[in-house]
Amino acid sequence: MKRILPCFLLITGMACSNSTDKTSSLETTAGPITLVIHGGAGTIKRENMTPEREAAYHAALQQALDSGYTVLERGGKSLDAVIAAIKVMEDSPLFNAGKGAVFNSEGKNELDASIMDGSNLMAGAVAGVTTIKNPITAAYAAMTKSEHVMLIGAGAEKFAREQNLQTVDPSYFFDSLRYKQWIKAKEAETEKDKTAAEIDPYIKDKKFGTVGAVALDKFGNIAAGTSTGGMTNKKYGRVGDAPIIGAGTYADNTSCGVSSTGWGEYFIRLAVAHDIAALKKYSGLSLQQAADSVVMKKVPALGGDGGIIALDRQGNVSMTFNTAGMYRGYIKKRGEGKTFIYKD
Repeated sequence: MKRILPCFLLITGMACSNSTDKTSSLETTAGPITLVIHGGAGTIKRENMTPEREAAYHAALQQALDSGYTVLERGGKSLDAVIAAIKVMEDSPLFNAGKGAVFNSEGKNELDASIMDGSNLMAGAVAGVTTIKNPITAAYAAMTKSEHVMLIGAGAEKFAREQNLQTVDPSYFFDSLRYKQWIKAKEAETEKDKTAAEIDPYIKDKKFGTVGAVALDKFGNIAAGTSTGGMTNKKYGRVGDAPIIGAGTYADNTSCGVSSTGWGEYFIRLAVAHDIAALKKYSGLSLQQAADSVVMKKVPALGGDGGIIALDRQGNVSMTFNTAGMYRGYIKKRGEGKTFIYKD
C-alpha cells in the first residue's frame, strides 16, 4: 500500500493539475467585452425600404448596442447587458417584440422571451404573456427568483407582479402598422385560392420577427437572450422557439451563446441554438462553421429559414442567416459599433 499510495496521489495530483491548468486557460483566453444583437430575419429588401425607415432601424439597433455595451464597459455582467439591449428593442415599435409585437389569430399580442447564463447554465423563460412590459425582465426573474425555467400565461404574469416588474394594460402593445398586417393576414385566410395566399410575400413573412442579444463580459462570461411577439396571426396558444432553451436561446461558457430568429417550428425541431453550441464544443468546428452547418444546411433542408447571432468566449461573432436580410449589429469597442440590414 505504501508504494501504491504515492502513485495514487501522483496520479490524482496530475489530474488536479490538469484540471486547474484547463480552468486557468479558460479564464485567460477570454476575448474583449463584446455584444452582438439581432432584430429579426426575413424578406428584408432594400427596394422595399424607404431611406427614412432604413435610418430608423440603424438608429434603433445602434441604441440597443450602446445601451448593452455601456453595461459591459462599466464592468457589468453579460446578463445585464443582454437585458439592457433587448429592452431597447422591446420598447421600439420597429421590432416584433414588446411594443411592436404582432397580433395572434384572436387579435391579441402574446409575448415570449428567454435568457440563459453561460457560466452555470441557469435559464429562465416566459411564454404567452400579455401584460408584462418587458418580457425579458420576466424571463430573468424566472431564472433568478423561482425554482422553474419557464412560466406561461396568467401564471407568469402573476409571478411578474409579485416580483414588482412593470406591467401594462394589453392596449400598450397596440401598433397600427402591426394591426394592418394582421388584418391583411386575416383577409388572406378567406381567399379561395389558398395556394396564392401561401406564396404571397407578406404571408411568407408572417413567421419572422424576434429580437435577441448575446454578450461577453470582462469576467469571461457569456449570456444570451431572445424576445418576440411570435408569428402574425398565429394560432391562440402557439409558442415558437424564442422562449425554448436550446432552440431560440442557449449559452455555455465552454462553447458559445446563441440567439435565434426565424421560422420557430423548425428551430424547435432542430434545437438550433444548442446544436450550434454542441457542434462547436464537440466537433472542433469554429463558431462560423458550426453556425453555417445548422443555419445554411440543416434548417433549409427541412424547409425552414431564419438566422442566428452567436458569440464565443474569444469574442468571435457570427451573424448567419439564410434569408434576404436580418437586422443585426455588434460592438467590441466604444464608438465602433456596426449595424446591418441586408445580405450585402
